[in-house]
Amino acid sequence: MTRSAPAPARRLAFLFASILSAAWLVVGAAHADPRVLARVDGAAITEDDVADALQDIGPGLPQKLEGPARQKYVLDYLIDLRLAASKAKADKLDQGADFARRLDYYHDKLAMESLLSQVGKAAATDEAEHKAYDDAAKANPPVEEVHARHILLPTEEEAKAALERVKKGEDFAKVATELSKDPAGDGGDLGWFTKDRMVPEFADAAFKLQPGQISDPVKSQFGWHIIKVEERRTRNFPPFEELKDQAARYVAQKAQSDLIASLHGTAKIERADDSGNLVPEPAPTPSAAPAAPAAGDDAKPKTP
Repeated sequence: MTRSAPAPARRLAFLFASILSAAWLVVGAAHADPRVLARVDGAAITEDDVADALQDIGPGLPQKLEGPARQKYVLDYLIDLRLAASKAKADKLDQGADFARRLDYYHDKLAMESLLSQVGKAAATDEAEHKAYDDAAKANPPVEEVHARHILLPTEEEAKAALERVKKGEDFAKVATELSKDPAGDGGDLGWFTKDRMVPEFADAAFKLQPGQISDPVKSQFGWHIIKVEERRTRNFPPFEELKDQAARYVAQKAQSDLIASLHGTAKIERADDSGNLVPEPAPTPSAAPAAPAAGDDAKPKTP
């Protein structure tokens, strides 16, 4: 049974899932003298306005909407926004407690995003990024991988018969396509995998083979396998340059997460219980750190 994350951790997870990407961009460099793209009743709409709107509505736009068409769509949106907002103000719809409450919410949200962006950028120094990378590299030492094919059959007799056909010169992939009970098909190709990705009996046999060698029938809980190793390699942790962006995100997000946790730790927070009484919030449980930079893996989890 999987235990649910502590409440503070769940809140932090939701917080960062929903706003971190925006927070990283919100304090982006603004144009010193932004170009005016349109005017609505004399009020300018600039490149910076379009950039702000794109940050807000961009994730919801169709991916095929690119380049000038994308900018035009956002500019049209801003023109509609200005016109509708002007009419709403004339009708005094921007007054009243409900509007003020929602305005406070968006003010706080933007302030939070600005703070998190500032903290993230300050934390993502070259030294911190290299340390995050070095820690991840130490946790991911070089590992041996093989690229193999197999033929899976229900009995040893069938496996021996398949092996005999391959030994007589038939193409391994052809025999696998014809006989193997592995639903993955594709000539029995398993791609690249490390030893821990396969059941022990299969892994032990595969990693004893050199490229081009074929195993005797191997029994596992899934049946009988004939294994052919195509290639072997040592997978090393990628160089820093390939993971620099991941390291920067990790360092920034960890600093942001630590900040939110520290603010919880120093604030007096009360919550209403089931009876409606305000009670102090328990001390926050430390949330899990964001995932450290990791190497890409082109091997899919497989269990032959």
